[in-house]
Amino acid sequence: MIKNTRNRPSYILQLPRNRKLLLGKRTLIMGILNVTPDSFSDGGLFYDHEKALKHVKEMIDAGVDIIDVGGESTRPFSDPVPLDEELRRTIPVIEMIRSFSSDIPISIDTTKSEVAKRAIEVGADIVNDVSAFRFDDKMADVVADYGVPVALMHMQGTPKTMQENPTYRSLFAEVIAFLENRISYALEHGIDFSQIVVDPGIGFGKTAEHNLRLIKHIHLLHTLERPILLGASRKRFIGAVLNVEPKERETGTAVVNTVGIFNGVHIIRVHDVAYQVQAAKMADALLNESIQSM
Repeated sequence: MIKNTRNRPSYILQLPRNRKLLLGKRTLIMGILNVTPDSFSDGGLFYDHEKALKHVKEMIDAGVDIIDVGGESTRPFSDPVPLDEELRRTIPVIEMIRSFSSDIPISIDTTKSEVAKRAIEVGADIVNDVSAFRFDDKMADVVADYGVPVALMHMQGTPKTMQENPTYRSLFAEVIAFLENRISYALEHGIDFSQIVVDPGIGFGKTAEHNLRLIKHIHLLHTLERPILLGASRKRFIGAVLNVEPKERETGTAVVNTVGIFNGVHIIRVHDVAYQVQAAKMADALLNESIQSM
């Protein structure tokens, strides 16, 4: 039986410049900004910095809570991007965002400590590390030194290898044990427990069935006592269920996110902010049995 999670735990993340991010009262929307030529859904669309900036403004108008800037595709079988190229893609965009919005929270989606460091210095507030500190042994020190929140994600293998033959003897036990280990690693490097977010890594070393099971029972991650980030937007398992291409997966994404919200997810990472803001607002109203302003 699925646990009733109407009492979604509340948490506070401390952002730079004495700002706070409240999680739990309503679902927060993390808007994806991939400044890459090869991401699976929107590769090339926002590779140009001016187009990226226009998209950011559209997301803000639609009600986004966090802008997640990424300069390296982590789609299945992808190769790493050189440091200089990832910096070239991401840092100017973060600077442009900050030039017209001093308050919108920005996360930097990277596994490289130097990218995270430079991004924070020009205005990023959160580090979103899909490797959970495994790809760069200096990343945890950067996060600790700057005191920013960090999202730690479960991944089996690397983006290059993760979908070759993902197998688990006990899916949830292994995902939770992995995240417990990475949380311990973070604490050992001076990161405050209250600044950690966990992500089950939908699509990262999982079959479609693994993804469906993780989302249906994602409340089990509450044993970690940290806020949960769900990044399922337009992913392949939705296409496998609905037999549609990535840009046609927003309805499937909304259903997945709603199930996640009803199971205690705090942040949903999405491509179409306007669509998913409405879906999350409706899900929150049903979850809380009340109407709240965004």
